[in-house]
Amino acid sequence: MENDSKNYTSVNTWFTLDLPDWAIDKHNELPEYFSTNEDRMAVVIEFSRLNFQRKTGGPFAAGIFERDTGKLIVIGVNRVVPFHCSSAHAEVMAISLAQKNLGVYDLGAPGFPIHQIVVNWRPCTMCLGAVLWSGVRSLVIAGDGPELEEITGFDEGPVHPEWRNELEIRGIELVENILQDEAIQAYKEFSANLEFVYNARLGLDK
Repeated sequence: MENDSKNYTSVNTWFTLDLPDWAIDKHNELPEYFSTNEDRMAVVIEFSRLNFQRKTGGPFAAGIFERDTGKLIVIGVNRVVPFHCSSAHAEVMAISLAQKNLGVYDLGAPGFPIHQIVVNWRPCTMCLGAVLWSGVRSLVIAGDGPELEEITGFDEGPVHPEWRNELEIRGIELVENILQDEAIQAYKEFSANLEFVYNARLGLDK
Protein backbone atom coordinates (compact mmCIF):
# COMPACT_ATOMS: atom_id res chain seq x y z
CA MET A 1 0.00 0.00 0.00
CA GLU A 2 1.37 3.37 -0.98
CA ASN A 3 2.45 5.57 1.89
CA ASP A 4 0.43 8.81 1.78
CA SER A 5 2.51 10.51 4.43
CA LYS A 6 4.33 13.64 3.33
CA ASN A 7 7.66 14.98 4.40
CA TYR A 8 7.55 18.65 5.30
CA THR A 9 10.53 20.91 5.63
CA SER A 10 10.61 22.72 8.94
CA VAL A 11 9.82 26.31 7.92
CA ASN A 12 7.96 29.17 9.51
CA THR A 13 4.51 29.55 7.96
CA TRP A 14 3.43 32.62 9.93
CA PHE A 15 4.86 35.78 11.40
CA THR A 16 3.78 38.46 13.83
CA LEU A 17 4.57 42.15 13.99
CA ASP A 18 3.73 44.25 17.01
CA LEU A 19 4.66 47.45 18.78
CA PRO A 20 7.31 47.52 21.50
CA ASP A 21 6.12 47.59 25.11
CA TRP A 22 7.04 51.23 25.60
CA ALA A 23 4.86 52.26 22.63
CA ILE A 24 1.89 50.34 24.04
CA ASP A 25 2.34 52.04 27.41
CA LYS A 26 2.74 55.42 25.70
CA HIS A 27 -0.47 54.90 23.74
CA ASN A 28 -2.34 54.43 26.99
CA GLU A 29 -1.13 57.86 28.16
CA LEU A 30 -2.11 59.78 25.03
CA PRO A 31 -5.24 61.89 24.63
CA GLU A 32 -7.98 60.51 22.42
CA TYR A 33 -7.96 63.51 20.06
CA PHE A 34 -5.26 65.68 18.46
CA SER A 35 -6.86 68.80 17.03
CA THR A 36 -4.16 70.10 14.67
CA ASN A 37 -1.70 68.65 12.19
CA GLU A 38 1.09 70.10 14.30
CA ASP A 39 -0.16 68.26 17.39
CA ARG A 40 -0.38 65.01 15.41
CA MET A 41 3.09 65.42 13.92
CA ALA A 42 4.58 66.27 17.31
CA VAL A 43 3.47 62.97 18.82
CA VAL A 44 4.64 61.06 15.74
CA ILE A 45 8.09 62.64 15.99
CA GLU A 46 8.15 61.82 19.70
CA PHE A 47 7.47 58.15 18.90
CA SER A 48 10.17 58.18 16.20
CA ARG A 49 12.71 59.52 18.68
CA LEU A 50 11.76 57.08 21.43
CA ASN A 51 11.99 54.19 18.97
CA PHE A 52 15.70 54.61 18.34
CA GLN A 53 16.43 55.73 21.87
CA ARG A 54 14.87 52.52 23.21
CA LYS A 55 16.70 50.42 20.58
CA THR A 56 13.42 49.05 19.20
CA GLY A 57 13.76 50.17 15.57
CA GLY A 58 14.71 52.98 13.21
CA PRO A 59 13.88 56.69 13.64
CA PHE A 60 10.51 56.51 11.93
CA ALA A 61 6.91 56.68 13.09
CA ALA A 62 3.51 57.11 11.46
CA GLY A 63 0.11 57.81 12.94
CA ILE A 64 -3.38 57.10 11.65
CA PHE A 65 -5.99 59.66 12.69
CA GLU A 66 -9.51 60.60 11.72
CA ARG A 67 -8.71 63.69 9.68
CA ASP A 68 -11.67 65.84 10.65
CA THR A 69 -12.04 64.96 14.34
CA GLY A 70 -8.38 64.31 15.12
CA LYS A 71 -9.21 61.01 16.81
CA LEU A 72 -6.11 58.86 17.15
CA ILE A 73 -6.42 55.34 15.78
CA VAL A 74 -2.84 54.12 16.25
CA ILE A 75 0.80 55.15 15.94
CA GLY A 76 3.20 52.68 14.37
CA VAL A 77 6.98 52.66 14.59
CA ASN A 78 9.67 51.07 12.48
CA ARG A 79 10.32 47.42 13.47
CA VAL A 80 12.61 46.21 10.67
CA VAL A 81 15.62 45.04 12.67
CA PRO A 82 13.87 43.55 15.75
CA PHE A 83 11.62 41.39 13.56
CA HIS A 84 14.08 40.69 10.70
CA CYS A 85 11.44 42.07 8.35
CA SER A 86 12.38 44.61 5.69
CA SER A 87 8.75 45.62 5.16
CA ALA A 88 8.10 46.51 8.81
CA HIS A 89 8.34 50.23 8.18
CA ALA A 90 6.39 52.66 10.34
CA GLU A 91 3.77 53.35 7.66
CA VAL A 92 3.13 49.65 7.08
CA MET A 93 2.87 49.08 10.82
CA ALA A 94 0.44 51.97 11.31
CA ILE A 95 -1.75 51.10 8.34
CA SER A 96 -1.88 47.41 9.20
CA LEU A 97 -2.66 48.00 12.88
CA ALA A 98 -5.36 50.53 12.00
CA GLN A 99 -6.98 48.12 9.55
CA LYS A 100 -6.81 45.33 12.11
CA ASN A 101 -8.32 47.49 14.85
CA LEU A 102 -11.10 48.77 12.61
CA GLY A 103 -11.78 45.40 10.96
CA VAL A 104 -11.41 46.67 7.40
CA TYR A 105 -8.78 46.42 4.66
CA ASP A 106 -9.85 49.77 3.17
CA LEU A 107 -9.51 52.78 5.45
CA GLY A 108 -11.61 54.71 2.95
CA ALA A 109 -14.49 52.22 2.91
CA PRO A 110 -18.08 53.53 2.71
CA GLY A 111 -19.41 54.63 6.06
CA PHE A 112 -15.96 55.29 7.53
CA PRO A 113 -14.61 58.73 8.40
CA ILE A 114 -11.78 60.17 6.34
CA HIS A 115 -8.55 58.72 7.66
CA GLN A 116 -5.23 60.51 7.61
CA ILE A 117 -1.69 59.19 7.91
CA VAL A 118 0.92 61.44 9.50
CA VAL A 119 4.58 60.54 8.84
CA ASN A 120 7.82 62.13 9.99
CA TRP A 121 9.07 62.39 6.37
CA ARG A 122 7.90 61.56 2.89
CA PRO A 123 7.21 57.81 2.62
CA CYS A 124 9.86 55.69 0.93
CA THR A 125 9.21 53.86 -2.32
CA MET A 126 7.56 50.90 -0.62
CA CYS A 127 5.54 52.90 1.86
CA LEU A 128 4.23 55.30 -0.77
CA GLY A 129 2.66 52.27 -2.43
CA ALA A 130 1.25 51.16 0.91
CA VAL A 131 -0.30 54.60 1.41
CA LEU A 132 -1.88 54.53 -2.05
CA TRP A 133 -3.55 51.16 -1.40
CA SER A 134 -4.50 51.77 2.23
CA GLY A 135 -7.63 53.84 1.68
CA VAL A 136 -6.40 56.89 3.59
CA ARG A 137 -7.52 60.18 2.11
CA SER A 138 -4.90 62.48 3.61
CA LEU A 139 -1.11 62.31 3.93
CA VAL A 140 0.73 64.72 6.24
CA ILE A 141 4.53 64.79 6.09
CA ALA A 142 7.27 66.70 7.87
CA GLY A 143 9.31 67.11 4.69
CA ASP A 144 10.26 65.53 1.38
CA GLY A 145 13.77 66.73 0.59
CA PRO A 146 17.16 64.99 0.65
CA GLU A 147 17.81 65.82 4.29
CA LEU A 148 16.65 62.45 5.62
CA GLU A 149 19.03 60.45 3.44
CA GLU A 150 21.88 62.95 3.82
CA ILE A 151 21.66 63.00 7.62
CA THR A 152 20.95 59.35 8.37
CA GLY A 153 22.25 57.38 5.39
CA PHE A 154 18.98 55.51 4.90
CA ASP A 155 18.06 54.56 1.33
CA GLU A 156 14.53 55.75 0.55
CA GLY A 157 14.51 54.18 -2.91
CA PRO A 158 13.54 55.51 -6.35
CA VAL A 159 10.45 57.52 -5.43
CA HIS A 160 8.39 58.29 -8.54
CA PRO A 161 9.02 61.88 -9.69
CA GLU A 162 5.27 62.38 -10.07
CA TRP A 163 4.42 61.04 -6.61
CA ARG A 164 2.42 64.11 -5.68
CA ASN A 165 0.31 63.73 -8.80
CA GLU A 166 -0.22 60.03 -8.07
CA LEU A 167 -1.67 60.99 -4.70
CA GLU A 168 -3.95 63.56 -6.30
CA ILE A 169 -5.18 61.09 -8.91
CA ARG A 170 -6.29 58.78 -6.11
CA GLY A 171 -7.98 61.51 -4.11
CA ILE A 172 -5.35 61.70 -1.37
CA GLU A 173 -4.65 65.22 -0.16
CA LEU A 174 -1.08 66.13 0.73
CA VAL A 175 -0.06 68.43 3.57
CA GLU A 176 3.66 69.21 3.64
CA ASN A 177 6.32 70.75 5.87
CA ILE A 178 4.66 70.21 9.23
CA LEU A 179 7.29 70.56 12.00
CA GLN A 180 10.07 69.97 9.49
CA ASP A 181 12.80 71.37 11.72
CA GLU A 182 11.73 69.14 14.61
CA ALA A 183 11.81 66.05 12.40
CA ILE A 184 15.27 66.93 11.10
CA GLN A 185 16.53 67.45 14.64
CA ALA A 186 15.43 63.92 15.56
CA TYR A 187 17.33 62.53 12.55
CA LYS A 188 20.42 64.46 13.63
CA GLU A 189 20.15 62.92 17.09
CA PHE A 190 19.90 59.48 15.51
CA SER A 191 22.98 60.10 13.40
CA ALA A 192 24.97 61.62 16.27
CA ASN A 193 24.40 58.46 18.28
CA LEU A 194 25.90 56.38 15.44
CA GLU A 195 22.79 54.21 15.33
CA PHE A 196 22.67 51.24 12.96
CA VAL A 197 21.43 51.95 9.42
CA TYR A 198 19.80 48.78 8.09
CA ASN A 199 19.87 49.35 4.31
CA ALA A 200 19.58 46.09 2.37
CA ARG A 201 23.01 44.50 1.96
CA LEU A 202 24.26 47.51 3.97
CA GLY A 203 24.26 49.66 0.85
CA LEU A 204 26.64 47.50 -1.18
CA ASP A 205 26.45 48.15 -4.92
CA LYS A 206 26.99 44.52 -5.94
